[in-house]
Amino acid sequence: MLVRRELPGDAPAVADVHAEAFAPMYPDSAPIEPGLVDALRASEEWLPPLSLVAEIDGAVVGHVCVTRATLGPDQLPALGLGPLGVREAHKRRGVGSALMHAVLGAADALDEGVVVLLGHPDYYPRFGFRPAAELGIEPEVPEWAPHFQARPLTAYRPQLRGTFRYAAPFGEL
Repeated sequence: MLVRRELPGDAPAVADVHAEAFAPMYPDSAPIEPGLVDALRASEEWLPPLSLVAEIDGAVVGHVCVTRATLGPDQLPALGLGPLGVREAHKRRGVGSALMHAVLGAADALDEGVVVLLGHPDYYPRFGFRPAAELGIEPEVPEWAPHFQARPLTAYRPQLRGTFRYAAPFGEL
């Protein structure tokens, strides 16, 4: 497996990955994640160095992206992780973990302070995530709190707190 930056020609394969990965969550409709990634790509919050694909034998089998987000009334910089998708045939084979480790390492190397996500509380702690409230980071939607997690990076500082706001396309879902 090779984990690398997404290239412009990867967009159709990335859309296919997310359509397949999220299909079980949408039994009566098409997943929204492929359109979300396209909207994120077109937004000012898109961070190309933090959009990664996993490739096996030349085929894109996984994708993760991290976009610019903000914290609190001063709009301090933060990162929002997601979506993360892996093709069905490659799930539970380390693809998602490889993407997570790579994107967190890349964000850390770029001197970012904190990464936030909405995800399963039993899965993401293995990557250093913990309840965001422990860091004073609150979701815009209170019902998200049980699944709202944050991962401080090397450049983290305690001032990175307050209400978290995802990139604009997330609000348009």
